[in-house]
Order: sequence, then structure tokens, then C-alpha cells
Amino acid sequence: MKTIVAKFKHNCEDKLGKYMDESDYDLLVEDDMDFYAPITEIGRAQPSEKECIFMFRKNRFTVEEQASAYEGLVNAAQPTQNRGLAAGPKGERQGGRNWCDESQIEIMEYLIKGEQTSLFGRIEDPIAEIKKRHASYEVPKDARGIVWIKSKIEQEGYDYETFFETKLEEILALPEYKQSAAAKDLFEKYVSNTTYANQVLSGIAGFFDRYPRIPWGRATSYTEHHRETYEKCYPFMRKLSSEFQRLLPERFNVQNEAAAKLDPRFRVAGEDTPFTTVTVNKNFRTSAHRDAGDLHAGFSNLSVIAKDKEWEGGYLVLPEYRVAINIRPGDLLLINNHDGIHGNTELVPPEGKALEDMERISLVCYFREKMLELGSWEYESLRRKFVYERSKDCTHPLYRPLWNGVSPSMWDKNEWFSYLEKTGGKDMLDRYHPQKEVSTLDEFF
Repeated sequence: MKTIVAKFKHNCEDKLGKYMDESDYDLLVEDDMDFYAPITEIGRAQPSEKECIFMFRKNRFTVEEQASAYEGLVNAAQPTQNRGLAAGPKGERQGGRNWCDESQIEIMEYLIKGEQTSLFGRIEDPIAEIKKRHASYEVPKDARGIVWIKSKIEQEGYDYETFFETKLEEILALPEYKQSAAAKDLFEKYVSNTTYANQVLSGIAGFFDRYPRIPWGRATSYTEHHRETYEKCYPFMRKLSSEFQRLLPERFNVQNEAAAKLDPRFRVAGEDTPFTTVTVNKNFRTSAHRDAGDLHAGFSNLSVIAKDKEWEGGYLVLPEYRVAINIRPGDLLLINNHDGIHGNTELVPPEGKALEDMERISLVCYFREKMLELGSWEYESLRRKFVYERSKDCTHPLYRPLWNGVSPSMWDKNEWFSYLEKTGGKDMLDRYHPQKEVSTLDEFF
């Protein structure tokens, strides 16, 4: 087995959001390897787990273990536009709709504000200057964007492909004092107020922390609705945990100690694993990004499962170290995904097949740091029940059609404390909200 300690770490911030290719690496790893960042501690010659960037091991999972993970998790990867920067730069179109690109947005903002507030000063043709400047951009500034509303544009008799230039000509033909209102109408009437990103096949299994709109710890949608199928992945997860402990005992212990603070029902396979969540990607070429939300002192565990094993490419590239890893089914990669920029090269299907006809399923197992904010399974379930019952209570002072039951500071109100004591008991109230007194109903709202 080979061990490499990097001499340099390159600054690759400019690569974030871009796809990786062969120009981003010099070394392709296809055999067992331990790879470390440069040692910064004076007087120490040997690297430690603190500097570990990745440990790669070939053929660590049996055919049976891979099959169990495949059956349990493959359907968690569903079409989504919620992978942000990792989904890559916006393509030419979003489905059948055209992006409202950065130059169009800036032109509309310029017209709405009026020339007197322009950043360009008194130049001859500021709109031409905007177009020229944006034409020089290599990639869009953002992985997400807004689109032109095709149905509304075509309903009013415009050609969808030439709509913006047509409307721009109409606006510029108006008297100057009318241009601002016309540009505002253009933006508000024809631009969708929903942001989109590239659609990819990706999903999460296992468990998730609280979220403003979903303020309770919970099983992911896939796990909740396909629990029996999901549990088929347990043998794979337990083997993964065992390998993690053997290869990186210090990192494992830190992560396992954090996991031990949770109700074991929030761990992917109970007390046997130090993971809370599994990201499942299918044929997903991620652009350069850093992972977020995982335990900083822990480590991500990455593997690949697939029925079809004949693809080329799909290498995981770490451009800061000029290295790429060829992860194949049955391999294991322990990797520092939250500190290091990483992304994939193009995935090339076998001859005679299209990409949609094959499967490369990658699994990223990790511990979500915000899970440490959760209470017991029963406590989080009562939070969920409380929100649901509020949303259906038409006598509630905050009730309105389509209300989701969530309101500001709701967890610091007597309404919640009283509900918790009634449904969960005084001991649960004292455990999670010590020194909180339940007062009369008059003080609920």
C-alpha cells in the first residue's frame, strides 16, 4: 500500500461550481492508498489522522454486501434541483425553459432604477456595455437561477426564443419616463419567482435534523415510506462502520461519541453505526464543491454500488492536491469532504449505451452535526404532532388556509410547554425545557 504526503495545497477557489476534467489532476489513484495534507507541525515527520485527506481501499465489500446496499438504497436517488453548487453550472436551458440570465437581469435592473442610479456613469450605450461584459464570463455566477415563464409569453403571442430582445426594443422605444415602469412590469409579469438549478438524480436516506419549515428530527421521506426496503442496507453499513473504525480509529471514536449522544433510532443502522444520513447519487457528475453539514471532526465514507460496472471516468477529483480516485463497485473511500474541494469527471457509459441506460450509484455516509440538537425520538415525534395539530386547528388565533402550523418563537411559548407536559409528561418537559412553568390557558397566545 502506498502512502503520500502532499507537498503543496493549491488554491482552487476559482474552480467551485465548475466541472472537473483531466486538466485538474496529475495522479490517478486506482490502488490502495493513504493520502495526507502537508505536515505543518514543526518537528513531526510522520502524518497523523489530523492531516488525512483520504484512505482508499479496493474491494472491501462482498458481492452480497453490495447487493444489500443496492436493494436498500437505489430508489432513494430521485430527480431533484436541490443540490446547489454540486449540481454544476447552469446549462443552456432549464428543462424546456430559458434561463433569465445575468445580463438580462442587470439590464432590467438598470432600466428600473433609471440612468441616474446606474453604476456606469454617462456612457454612450450602457445596455450594450452590460451585454459585452457578460459575454466574457466563462460560467454563470450562480448554480441556481430564474426562468422566463413560457406559457405566459406564448399566450400573449410572443416568440419564446426571441422574447427578451423583442420586449427590450418595445421598452426602449417608449419615452424615458415610462421605461422604468415597463421594465418592472416585464420582470414581475414574465419571470418566475421560483429559483431552479440543474436537475440531478440524488436523494437522502437515514435521518435528518430540524429545518425551519420542518422543525423536528425525523426519518427522511425515503426511509419513512420504505422502511423495510431501507433496512436491507444494514449489513453494508455495519461493514462500513467496522472499516472506518479499523482505518481511522481517532476520527471514528470522535464521530461515534457524537452518535452515542443521539437516540439510537436516529442512526442509520442503530447503535452499530456512527452515521445519521446517507446521500445517494445516481449517475451524478458533481461539480467542484465542499460538503456542508457533516460533523467537522468526523469523516465521510464513500462507496459505489452498481449492477452495470463497465463505465469509464466518473473519477473523484481533488484539485487542491492534483489527484483523482477511480472508485469502483466494492471499493471504500474515507475522505475529508467538508474541508476539501472535490468533484467528478465526466461519466462515460459503455459502448452502445446511453448514460440513462446505466447505473453508477454512489453512497456518501456521514454524521449530520445539527442532529446533536435533537431530543429523543419521542420528543421529536411530539414536536411533529404539535405542528400538525396546530395546522389543522381552525380555532387557533394564527390559523389561515394552507398554514403549515409553524410560527416564530413557537418553541418558547406556553402553548408548547403545556402540550408537551400533557402529551409527554412532566419529566419530558423538565428534561428539555428546565425551569419552564406551565401557566394558565389565558397566556397561551
